[in-house]
Amino acid sequence: MKRIIACMALAAFGAQGATVRLKELADIQGVRENQLFGYGLVVGLAGTGDTEQVVFTSQAIAAMLGRFGARIDKKDVRVRNVAAVMVTARLPAFARPGARIDVNVSSMGNARSLSGGTLLLTALNGPDGAVYAVAQGPVQAGGFEVSAAGSAVTKNQPTSGNVPNGGLVEKLAPGEFGKGNIVFQLKQPDFTTASRVAAAIDKELGGEHAKALDSAAIEVKVEADQKDPVGFVARLEKLQVDADQRARIVVSERTGTVVLGEQVRIRPVAVAHGGLQIAVREKPVISQPNAFSRTGNTVARETADIETTETNNGAVALPATTSVQELVKALNLLGAGPRDLIAILEAMRAAGALDADLEVL
Repeated sequence: MKRIIACMALAAFGAQGATVRLKELADIQGVRENQLFGYGLVVGLAGTGDTEQVVFTSQAIAAMLGRFGARIDKKDVRVRNVAAVMVTARLPAFARPGARIDVNVSSMGNARSLSGGTLLLTALNGPDGAVYAVAQGPVQAGGFEVSAAGSAVTKNQPTSGNVPNGGLVEKLAPGEFGKGNIVFQLKQPDFTTASRVAAAIDKELGGEHAKALDSAAIEVKVEADQKDPVGFVARLEKLQVDADQRARIVVSERTGTVVLGEQVRIRPVAVAHGGLQIAVREKPVISQPNAFSRTGNTVARETADIETTETNNGAVALPATTSVQELVKALNLLGAGPRDLIAILEAMRAAGALDADLEVL
């Protein structure tokens, strides 16, 4: 435990005062991915598709065949080689018609597996209802299912998969880049960081060009005669900014992981933490009748021995800390394991002795 905390302290100490490129800190308003979705059919499954109980699959098959001139009642559809799926994709910013994108498919009915199937031509719509891409191609399932003689083996999730480069962009997503001022949006909103970003931009461009609108947005004025908006943004993205952040401790009670931020501080406090361990051990006992007895049988039964151990390390006075290294030394005085340390940190926060946000995963 001591070695783990020391490693975290050295990592945080080495990062103190380090600068980060603006590209890693912020995105540009209006420049983002767009979510696409559609409803399609996966064919060619080896009997692992939807059953006739899935009504919408039968309706989709009948409607599809109707477009090819084959008139069939949906009630007469009896196939197990087809599965209805939802198709999703992410349309990158500025993706031009003809570009290829990856596509994800997920079963909607009771199909057992999509392995070996082929996605039929599916229109992918945006939130506005317009078609921005189409998808088609062989499905690579995320797992498999094998069954025989009443036994089955399943690995991962066979009812979902992807079609690499299976999407074809048909329409450019709307955007406003290059029109008017540019707004940088911080990924982690912070007033101090926003102010520093604005100051760094003003220093680079000379004069007052940037203004922090709030803790998350910095607006940069763009001259009307700017002929190279891409080069202008590339120039700003390379700026080095000393980003600030809130003091935070992230703990995972499932895995016993504790991560301390470099701004975490504690106030003088006394901590007493003891543990109670209970061990239960089963021991077989054999009961036999008396010698030369004509009645009774040998009986085996189980008894349990319960042993309790309580540790008492006494109270430990923790001094105030001004750095992560001092904080690590103070916590090491407790001699607690990761899970005990989580309980101690929660108690310290409740007592007002921990100057940090405690986030439990």
